[in-house]
Amino acid sequence: MTAAAAAWDRFSDLYLTHDELGISVDVSRVKFEVADLEALIPKMNDALTAMQKLEAGAIANPDEQRMVGHYWLRAAEMAPDPNLSAAIVQTETAIRQFAERVHSGQLEGSAGKFRNLVVVGIGGSALGPQFVAQALGKSGDAMKVHFIDNTDPRGIDDVLASLKGELGRTLVVVVSKSGGTPETRNGMLEVQRAFSAGGLPFHRHAVAITQFGSKLHATAVDEKWIEVFPMWDWVGGRTSVMSAVGLLPMALQGLDTAGFLKGAAQMDEWTRLLEPLRNPASLLALMWYQATGGKGLKDMVVLPYKDRLLLFSRYLQQLVMESLGKEFDRQGNKVEQGIAVYGNKGSTDQHAYVQQLRDGVPNFFVTFVRVLTDRDGPSLEVEPGVTSGDYLDGLLLGTREALAEKGRDTITLTLREVTPSAVGALIALYERTVGLYAELIDINAYHQPGVEAGKKAAAGMLALQQRLVAELNESPRSAAELADAIGEPNRVEAAFQILTHLSANPDRGVLCEAMDSPSATRFRAG
Repeated sequence: MTAAAAAWDRFSDLYLTHDELGISVDVSRVKFEVADLEALIPKMNDALTAMQKLEAGAIANPDEQRMVGHYWLRAAEMAPDPNLSAAIVQTETAIRQFAERVHSGQLEGSAGKFRNLVVVGIGGSALGPQFVAQALGKSGDAMKVHFIDNTDPRGIDDVLASLKGELGRTLVVVVSKSGGTPETRNGMLEVQRAFSAGGLPFHRHAVAITQFGSKLHATAVDEKWIEVFPMWDWVGGRTSVMSAVGLLPMALQGLDTAGFLKGAAQMDEWTRLLEPLRNPASLLALMWYQATGGKGLKDMVVLPYKDRLLLFSRYLQQLVMESLGKEFDRQGNKVEQGIAVYGNKGSTDQHAYVQQLRDGVPNFFVTFVRVLTDRDGPSLEVEPGVTSGDYLDGLLLGTREALAEKGRDTITLTLREVTPSAVGALIALYERTVGLYAELIDINAYHQPGVEAGKKAAAGMLALQQRLVAELNESPRSAAELADAIGEPNRVEAAFQILTHLSANPDRGVLCEAMDSPSATRFRAG
């Protein structure tokens, strides 16, 4: 048998496709033999069994003694408690009815019918909705969507500037599970100030998505916001896009939420198969293990060849890295696990980092995301018999060949077209893959102690800032002198960094006498 014939047979044997969803998975260009997986198959069978228990309501996050039920969001009947099933269905109905009231003008803002939507959130409360909004949005959508997803003042200003003269027709959705996320609170306060400055009552424009009983819930009730939609403790932020977190912005934008959920449910059915090599999620998880040695030794480069899927790599970055990046396994052993994810889009990357992927350090594996449908209508021939879409697909296939020539591992995920069903299925596929891979390496995919540690450290920095500012007077002193004066002699660098930031903002009352070195620089009140 020739090498070409053997490659074709391998491709045919490993190729998985779902005709109704219009999605296929090809792992034939990852270096492995089926025999290499023999030791992993029993572990994968155990992982599939564990996933069944998860969907049945097993405690998946012992840190918080809670279930993980994002799969129920697209199949409410699977929830282990009929009250949960009813709550899911009721919320979906309430979202649809709320969007209808907004679109019809029955519910309107201070200046008339709502035309703009601002979503204030961070992490999973923004990334999922952002990805979906860009992937499925189009001109003529029911509402134009904006996101405030950071506590960057200039970024917030840019969003508000784009809404100049339109705040009276703008609906604001604030998303925070706990209601106490500082970045989201900051964004909310900045938006409230803008409404107040415009003489507009914020409560007539505000909607909350939060856990009932949270600080945000109390604020929304006390201030008589338009509506509050629930977040549940059994839905993690990075898997919340099919809860109100994602469905409400989708519905308000005018996108097909039913098709989105149906696609995810169909993918869930496919990825419940107990045959590891015929189940696309278990097959992908096995490939991740094979490509990275089960220890994250290689990065995952995600290359979608479609502008609408630009944010897919960012979405996967959080889903994969927050879920898998763990210091300890479930037994308490220090393992320092994870897979780094980065990416952009094709064919942009033909002119960026594909050069290194082909000829540089082989510390990665690639996932190509291919879309077969070019556009809604016919395409111009830019050369005889060749369209722009042909070029795009040719660049993908050519890059795939070029990487194969160098022995680089690649996976190709193909979508017939970018539809609500396909996007829902894509998200569901990777949610399941992450869960199964986590079982293979025996880590808890559903907690994030590192994120919490970062939040605590940030709070400590803000407390240090308050003490430093209180210590300042008209006498110039160095960061070391100020740190020593507040009893923190070991935090001189932190003091210097805080004071230089404050002094760069004239309204903060800190003056800096800059010198050639940090140790010689002096700060005073002013």
